[in-house]
Amino acid sequence: MPDSWPDKDDNELLALVKDGSPQAFNVLVERHVERFYRLAYRYLQDRATAEDIVQDAFLKLWQEPNLWQADREAKFTTWFYRIVINLCLDWRKKKRPLELDPQMPLVDTTGTADEIMIRNEEQEMLEREIAALPDRQRTALNLCFGEGLSNQEAAVIMGIKLKALQSLIMRAKTTLRERMKLYL
Repeated sequence: MPDSWPDKDDNELLALVKDGSPQAFNVLVERHVERFYRLAYRYLQDRATAEDIVQDAFLKLWQEPNLWQADREAKFTTWFYRIVINLCLDWRKKKRPLELDPQMPLVDTTGTADEIMIRNEEQEMLEREIAALPDRQRTALNLCFGEGLSNQEAAVIMGIKLKALQSLIMRAKTTLRERMKLYL
């Protein structure tokens, strides 16, 4: 693999993928797989299924690289977030959500054993409540807080106006605040 490939931007790599370059595809996957896995895991709360979803999304890109259209002026990541989200939503419609993966660390492990246990329990409760939110509210939260995207970027990915995204986040926070009161 040429040394300059990791220096290429996503559009250059995608052009090479369209020409059938497995090396360019590998660089693209290595560059972005972790971010899309984190998103899928937050949706599905199952490590293996999240890996499968991301693998399916990248496989779809490899098999049909013309799905990506650079002339639409969307960043690759914006477009691919939408692909992964749609695959997650489709999977959730077909399957019941799984319980949280106990192997996945949820919070830091500093402090006494009791403090760690309490933080883990609180995090698990919060994750369950987030998973129970309507899809659009969960998507807005995952993109803005889980992925650290700006509200504007999340709105573009979701195909909605900024005000609509802000409304989804407000409703999600209000719902979570009310539901978490039940645990305290």
